Amino acid sequence: MGLETEKADTRIFMDDDNFPRSGGPALPEAEKCAEDELERDPHGLNAHLQLGFEDVIAEPELTHSFDKVWICSHALFELSKYLIYKLLTLVLAIPLALAVGIVFAALSCLHIWIVVPFVKTCLMVLPSVQTIWKSLTDVFVVPFFQSLGRCFAMVNIRLDQE
Repeated sequence: MGLETEKADTRIFMDDDNFPRSGGPALPEAEKCAEDELERDPHGLNAHLQLGFEDVIAEPELTHSFDKVWICSHALFELSKYLIYKLLTLVLAIPLALAVGIVFAALSCLHIWIVVPFVKTCLMVLPSVQTIWKSLTDVFVVPFFQSLGRCFAMVNIRLDQE
């Protein structure tokens, strides 16, 4: 017998049915079901962020790379987008949620305890201020402009054409 040589052939088989076209990574069925149950953006605040590979990388009709390169770059794009997002949310989500919560709490407190009472006080005081302002304009401003009006009422302008 002697040495027998075996040829090893490694291939990656990807069915078109299993290849994610939605822009998200291919998730296991259990994780997909868990995501379907919870609507995390019910008002569509971040609808503009739903970008897929085709929205970012596009090859014109006459310049195509190899199919395997396109599939691998698509898979790498989706995987890196998925993993980096998970990593960044793991590191930043809790501190940023705390900071934003503190900011909104402070703004709510300022609005409830300072802004609204100030506006209500101004609205309550405005009728008396309006009465005082009307009296001041009737006493000082109206007579001045009536006098000016009477002075200029006597001015006549005549245009002669020569």
